[in-house]
Amino acid sequence: MNVNELFEKRLLIKIPCDKEKSLKSLETSKKHLNQAKEIKSLMYNDMIILACYTSMFHAARALLYKDGIQEKSHYAVYIYLKENYSEALGDLIFEFNAAREQRQEGLYGLEYQFNEEDYEHIFLAAKRFYKKINELLH
Repeated sequence: MNVNELFEKRLLIKIPCDKEKSLKSLETSKKHLNQAKEIKSLMYNDMIILACYTSMFHAARALLYKDGIQEKSHYAVYIYLKENYSEALGDLIFEFNAAREQRQEGLYGLEYQFNEEDYEHIFLAAKRFYKKINELLH
């Protein structure tokens, strides 16, 4: 699926560009990243996955709001980033997608077990993702 198909299916919708919403979404991303750090210290490891992905999702939304796009699908956000920000974000786009899939498995899967390496990797990826998008917006 490509971005044009996502617009046709209304999984992405054009809205007015909104810098205020963009910055608010980035602020929400930072809040979830800080929560992930707190969760990590409490050893609630499965919750780290959710907090880190949520941070990444809100950072990604900040770019979409800047561009005048509203998402209706987490997968659509990944495709939009891949088609429009691959040069700027590089491998972080794939980190975002991997986190999206881990979040899906963590919430709805019955058998996947996360390990310490998974937690550390997603936490560091979320920090890098936030930092890069913050740079792109400022």
